[in-house]
Amino acid sequence: MIRRAFGLSALLPLLAACGHEDVTLYCALDQEHSEQLVRAYEKAAGVTVDANFDTESSKTVGLVSAIIEEAQRPRCDVFWNNELAQTVRLAQKGLLQPYVSPAAAGIPAQFKDPNGLWTGFAARARVLIVNTKQLGEDPAAWPKSIWDLTDPKWRGRCAIALPLTGTTLTHFVALRTVLGEERFHEWLDGLERNDVRFLQSNGATMKTTADPDNEIAFAFTDTDDFHVALSKGLPVACVFPDQQDGGIGTMLIPNSVGIVKGCPHLEQAKQLVDYIVSEQVEALLAAAKSAQIPLRATVEGPKSEWILPIDRFRPMVWDPVRVAELLESSTEEFAQRYGARK
Repeated sequence: MIRRAFGLSALLPLLAACGHEDVTLYCALDQEHSEQLVRAYEKAAGVTVDANFDTESSKTVGLVSAIIEEAQRPRCDVFWNNELAQTVRLAQKGLLQPYVSPAAAGIPAQFKDPNGLWTGFAARARVLIVNTKQLGEDPAAWPKSIWDLTDPKWRGRCAIALPLTGTTLTHFVALRTVLGEERFHEWLDGLERNDVRFLQSNGATMKTTADPDNEIAFAFTDTDDFHVALSKGLPVACVFPDQQDGGIGTMLIPNSVGIVKGCPHLEQAKQLVDYIVSEQVEALLAAAKSAQIPLRATVEGPKSEWILPIDRFRPMVWDPVRVAELLESSTEEFAQRYGARK
């Protein structure tokens, strides 16, 4: 990835005005996928980025909590989130500063706040990772829906991450809004009855399913975690779920970025946001191990045939604003239901 980072030459005029003051970044995207991009920016812009990365166990939630706790005296300038709902939640709390980046002009409006409080880019899809050693190479034999996790046919043979942080939390809350309360709780209860294994993270669901000697045949994870397993030559395949007629579709979760209100380095923050939402960064994230899905049609997507571009699958329609409104109450409910399993 670092070799391609110096395709950033097109951004040099934009970055030249940055000056030499430090800027502080809180970043929830996995450090292995984001740090090289941050360091390339430092070199191109001639600034020092104080980058604080989240841990796997507290994905997103840890940094969001820090921004809320620091609201009276912000330390963070820019928040790069690996999902969207928690960023919208910060906007709803009045903790983000409006900024419409010219570098985000090509990103569809549905992935941007109308008031410039946040911008989405470079998405992942919530997919089923399948162990082909157990289930074979014929897609007809693979699961195809969120409801397969509740099918007795797969009892004890499927997994999902605990919905307490990160994209799994966002996914569960979004499903609540799409399915409605009755069907959502029917699904939750079905997971329990079917002995679905709840693991610590999306990375753990990927590793458990990809283990050729494990009893887990499939699990939910994100496309970046799936792609890591695929790149290692493990016996895995990927299913974009609920693509049938009448299906709810596959959830697409973009990265998002926003400037913290009252941040100490506003101009430097704007320049960093310009870089993060640029076509070059979206292309680099698509080409890297994270295999992220560009939101712009003009940006080349991942090379893998398994990672579909956004115009080749039915996306689940969900409202980030409504999901953000339900995050706190849903988190409390899920903590009561699943917290003992941590």
